[in-house]
Amino acid sequence: MSQRTIIKGTGIPLIGNDIDTDRIIPARFLRCVTFDGLGEQVFADDRIALKGEHPFDLPQYQKAKILVVNANFGCGSSREHAPQAIARWGIEAIVGESFAEIFFGNCLTMGIPCVTTSSGNIKSIQNLLHGNPDISMTLDLETLKIQCGHYSSSVKMDSGARSMLTTGKWDTCGLLTKNIDQIKATATKLPYLTW
Repeated sequence: MSQRTIIKGTGIPLIGNDIDTDRIIPARFLRCVTFDGLGEQVFADDRIALKGEHPFDLPQYQKAKILVVNANFGCGSSREHAPQAIARWGIEAIVGESFAEIFFGNCLTMGIPCVTTSSGNIKSIQNLLHGNPDISMTLDLETLKIQCGHYSSSVKMDSGARSMLTTGKWDTCGLLTKNIDQIKATATKLPYLTW
């Protein structure tokens, strides 16, 4: 199983409230059979409109692991392609003011922590990342702290979701393979299942 306790790396600031899933991954990319290649198309229309000036295009943010967003991030449709595109671009955690519920759930299913903090803390972190894109960030799910250089603040996450990430229970395939002997033992006792 894959526990998520500490995520380290650089960050990428994405300023704006109510960034919906259609902006994260436009509908024309939903026809794919697999999620492969979605990372290249994340924020495709916004990136075209900003002609290379979108944070996801700027060279200083290309290896970022932690996305820092504002309020109601991931609102709109329930498409799981949105967190898939973000993750396939390279993001491993998201810190924001608030998240749309279905987007949060889709991220949790993939093992991507979405933690919240105040708008003041978000603004401070985004400003630090603008001024110094190479600044190191650490998200600690055990202590519920985010560190950005010398700046530190507490973050919030539902205790159930946090437990799923820190114990690895979010990883359902990992749970199955870890408990394969127990599954086989139970299967032999089922009257309707024969091997």
